[in-house]
Amino acid sequence: MQRRDILPELSFAAPPAAEPRELTSPPPSRRPRGAEPEVVSVAELDRRLKRILEGSTADVRVEGEISGLRVVGSGHAYFTLKDESEEAAIDCVMYRTAAPRARKLLADGARVVLTGRATVYVPRGRLQFCADDARLAGRGALLEALFRLKEKLAAEGLFAPERKRKLPVDPQIIGVVTSGDGAAIHDIVTVAFRRGAARLILARTPVQGAGAGQRIVRAIALLEEFPGIEVIIVGRGGGSADDLSAFNEEIVVRKVAAARVPIVSAVGHEIDVALTDLAADARAATPSQAAEMLVADAAARRAALEHLEARMRRAMAHRLRAARADLDRHRARLGSPAQILAEPQQRIDDAMARLRRRMERILVEDGAGLQRLERRLAARHPRAVLAGARGALRPLSVRLAAAAHRHVALLREGFASDVARLEAMSPLRVLARGYAIATDGSGRAVRDHREVAPGDPISVRVHHGALLARVVATAGPDEPLVERSAPAAPAHAAGAQAAAAPAPPARQSGGPRAPASGRATRRGRAQPGAPACEQLGLGFAADERAPTFGRAGASGQVSAGQGGAEAGPEERHHVEP
Repeated sequence: MQRRDILPELSFAAPPAAEPRELTSPPPSRRPRGAEPEVVSVAELDRRLKRILEGSTADVRVEGEISGLRVVGSGHAYFTLKDESEEAAIDCVMYRTAAPRARKLLADGARVVLTGRATVYVPRGRLQFCADDARLAGRGALLEALFRLKEKLAAEGLFAPERKRKLPVDPQIIGVVTSGDGAAIHDIVTVAFRRGAARLILARTPVQGAGAGQRIVRAIALLEEFPGIEVIIVGRGGGSADDLSAFNEEIVVRKVAAARVPIVSAVGHEIDVALTDLAADARAATPSQAAEMLVADAAARRAALEHLEARMRRAMAHRLRAARADLDRHRARLGSPAQILAEPQQRIDDAMARLRRRMERILVEDGAGLQRLERRLAARHPRAVLAGARGALRPLSVRLAAAAHRHVALLREGFASDVARLEAMSPLRVLARGYAIATDGSGRAVRDHREVAPGDPISVRVHHGALLARVVATAGPDEPLVERSAPAAPAHAAGAQAAAAPAPPARQSGGPRAPASGRATRRGRAQPGAPACEQLGLGFAADERAPTFGRAGASGQVSAGQGGAEAGPEERHHVEP
């Protein structure tokens, strides 16, 4: 019995066991004696058979091996359940309404226990078993263990596509792990030698039976150590599930996945799938296909090479023709190489001549400029600069001295003019014209007759000296000046006044008067009554005219020539109008 494809989605859950029901048949119907038999249609007969079968086989359990499994697009599964002990079979159907857990257990070659009922398919009058549930039985337990191992190895990543390696291109040394007297090695050798000249290294090993898995692992390890080995084919011919079980063992699958060189798995025929097919770097449907995958067809390669050579020759010839045409076209456009080089050489010669003329002109201009700079530098020599500066400094010194003399003369003239003006405006000049200044006891100039009273002592400042007088009468501008008898001063008052008044100095004949109080003269020392003179001088206008008086003594000033002669000593103490 050949092994079928194993569905990866199968699960191994099974429903609880139940006691099978014993098949019973209904009692035959009795018709009256002498009555005509009933005539029924085919459909009615099929329906009666269906009711009888479904009523007598409800919830019956049947054990067998699945064969010819076919799942249609509607989701219904159709298969045949065979008896392993004798020639017997029954068509079965499991609708998509059945539990998904039970539908996953359906696989070709699986031994299952189906729970359902026998029925008749009326449109075709075919007997079939309608399964509602399924569980594995007998050898199905081994299949369940295989599924569990497959899921375990897949979870570890041994079947992942990204870990698979590429096969070498045109390998020269190929290892083969299979039986030495089986059909697999014969097919591999035949195909390999027909296609090319690859070298095959055979590691003889049993591929079925007890201990076959460990021997396959040792054969793979032995080939890995062979020098120059590039790829290994592991496989065998077709057989039953038991014959292929060695390639489903865990140690074999792990060795194939961890091999140092790429491995091609070629186990059984096209419909057979082992776990080594999933773990290997490549899978071949048969050992012959494995040889075809690895050994390149020499004849095909030779033909391909010849075809490529012809194409290459045609392409090279075409390229050469095109290159020659381009060369001729460019040669025609370029012309003679000597002519091509002569024209640039002429341009170079012209440029060199222009450069030489330009350099000569630059040198001449730079020489002239250098001479000008040397002349300017010689003219700006420190000795020449100092000599020129000294020459220019002499007339400036003369001009400066003349200008200084003129400026000093102008300043002296201005100073003399200012001094003359000050002299003209000085109160002393006024006194020199015969006027006098009268001051009271506090030293203030007397400007009004009301400021003094008869009997008050006053000081009279004249041009040369001073007089001490006493007022005997006062009058306004329009009043007559009349002497009034003054009351006699008390003896003690007169004595005190006489003591307070300083004795006038004696007038010396033939010389100037002595100063009244020992002060400086008009030019060197201050005269008596100087504060009053200063106060009066501040009030004069800036002109040389004498002030105008209404009457003599009205302003405290007395003209020196009003009486016709200078007053004598006896007239010092009072002034007559």
